[in-house]
Amino acid sequence: MDSGASAVTLENIRIAERRIRDNILFSPCCHSVDLSEMTGQQVYVKLDNLQRTGAFKERGALNKILTLTEEEKRRGVIAASAGNHGQAVAYHATQRGIRAQIVMPMATPLVKIDATQRFGARIVLHGANYDEAYAEALRRCEAEGLTFLHPFNDPAVICGQGSIGLEILEQVPGLEAVVVPVGGGGLISGVACAIKETNSKIRVIGVQTERLPSMLRAEEAGEPVTIPANVTIADGIAVRRAGDITLPLVERYVDELVVVDEEEIANAILVLLEKEKTLAEGAGAVALAALLNKRTTLGNQKTAVLVCGGNIDVSLLAKIIERGLIKDGRQVRIRVRLPDRPGALHGLTKILLDQQANIIETVHNRSGAGISLGDTAIDISLETRGKEHVAALSHALDEAQYKHERID
Repeated sequence: MDSGASAVTLENIRIAERRIRDNILFSPCCHSVDLSEMTGQQVYVKLDNLQRTGAFKERGALNKILTLTEEEKRRGVIAASAGNHGQAVAYHATQRGIRAQIVMPMATPLVKIDATQRFGARIVLHGANYDEAYAEALRRCEAEGLTFLHPFNDPAVICGQGSIGLEILEQVPGLEAVVVPVGGGGLISGVACAIKETNSKIRVIGVQTERLPSMLRAEEAGEPVTIPANVTIADGIAVRRAGDITLPLVERYVDELVVVDEEEIANAILVLLEKEKTLAEGAGAVALAALLNKRTTLGNQKTAVLVCGGNIDVSLLAKIIERGLIKDGRQVRIRVRLPDRPGALHGLTKILLDQQANIIETVHNRSGAGISLGDTAIDISLETRGKEHVAALSHALDEAQYKHERID
C-alpha cells in the first residue's frame, strides 16, 4: 500500500476514536426483529444517521480538523461535498472558530444546502456533479490559500470513520458480518480496517448504487477509473472515481462488493421508516437494500447494517412513500368510465363503500383523448389494504360492468 493507505492502521483508528469521542454520538446499534425476519439474518442496525449533522461524516471531518496545524486553521478550510461532508466540516470548523467554505453541486438537495449554511459555512454552488464541484474547490483552495479537506481520500478522515467499526465490535458481541455503503471508499476503508485487524474472520461487504459503481470498476481495473456521470437517489455516494488511498484498503480488507438499483434503495428507505422508525437518505439505505434483495452471499450471520445518513429531501421522501404504497397495494389509482348523467357516480361510490376502499382524491375528465361524447372518465385515488384488496375491488367493478383501468 502507498504511504497514504499505510497510515490507516488499527492503532491510528483507536487514536482517532479517543480524539473525537467527546464530540461524536456513540450511536446505537440495536437488534431488529423485523429486519431479521425479512432478510433471514440476525440484523443489527447501526444508526449513524443520528449524529448532530445527520450522518457519519462528522467522524472523519472532526478528526481531520483536530489534526490541523494552527497555520492551516488560520487560513480557513474548504471542502467539496454533495452535502453530508460539507455539513460536518461546517459544523465542527465553525465550533472551533475556523472559517469554512463548501462547494456543492448545483443539484444538491435543498435540505443539505440549508443545513450547511446554518452550521456556519459559506456555500458555493458549482457544477452538475460532485467531480465538477471538487475541481472548483481545488481551484479556490489554490487561489485563496485555503486548507483543503477531502471527503474520503485522506488517512485522517478514514481513521475517523473507522471509529464506527470499533463501536460496532463493542456493541455486537459475536459479530460475523458488517454491510457498509460505499461511495469514494472512506467509510468502508476505515470500518473494514478496524474490524479486520481485530478479527479477520468477520466478513465486510460493501454496497454501491448500480448507477455509479466507481469502487467496483476500480477493483476490476486495478486502479481508480473515472466512470460516466449519472443521477441517483443515493446522492451521498454518487462518486465517479474511487480514491487512490481507499482502493488498496478496500482490496485488502473488503470481502465483497455488490450493487443495488434505485427501486431497491427506495424500498429500503421505506422499510427503515416503517419498521425501524428511522429516516435514512438514499446512501444511508443501500446496505439494507442489499440484504433485503439478497445481493450478498451472506447466510444467517449476525450482521451489522450501517445506516450512515438521514439527510433526505422531503419532496423526494414524499415520492418514495407514495410509490411504496402503490407497490404494496396500499394505495391505488384507477380510471373509471361513466355515462355523464345525474346519479352515475352514486353506483360507483356504492361499490367503493362496499369494498371499504377509502377515497383520497377524485378528478373528472370529460374531454380527454378516448372519452366518448356523453361519457366522463373519473380518476380516483384510493387507500387500500394490500394487493388482495385491490384485486377484490377490481373484481367488484368487473362484476358491475364498469370499464376501468389502473393508472400511474
